Amino acid sequence: MSHKISLASLLTAFVLAGCGGGGSPPPAAPSASTAGATQDAVSRIGDVSIRASVVQTSSLPEQVAAQYGIARDDRTVMLLVAVRQGPEAQEVALPAQITATATDLRGRRQTVSMRELRTGAGSGPELLDYIGTVDISLPDTLRFDLTIVREGGATSSMQFSRDFYPR
Repeated sequence: MSHKISLASLLTAFVLAGCGGGGSPPPAAPSASTAGATQDAVSRIGDVSIRASVVQTSSLPEQVAAQYGIARDDRTVMLLVAVRQGPEAQEVALPAQITATATDLRGRRQTVSMRELRTGAGSGPELLDYIGTVDISLPDTLRFDLTIVREGGATSSMQFSRDFYPR
């Protein structure tokens, strides 16, 4: 039995554990659905799923932040993108080129420098995620625009907004 968990799964579990219940998620857009409590946006194309999560880095456990070289700060947001193929619980990570920008309500646009993050090598299936950080001024609302190019050239795009507040 493998004990490796993807960073996306860890973040989702962590954020869910820190949230109180109540409220249903906002209505889904045709190409993406959101889970308000987890800050996830999901796009599905056939058997490929693209999941984007955002979280203030101050809410990351210290060990996770240190392992991935991310400073814990209320004014820094981490964007995590996972590209997977196959049925849930049997999906495999797909390599992709991720281009992302974040735009605040004042129109200030930041390019999010995404980097590859591999986990699980040598002890089971290797997982591949992409992470990047954005500086924010609290309170803030950011619109994220992502372009995902998978091996073979298939291109997808996602757009979603998130609100951030002092913790």
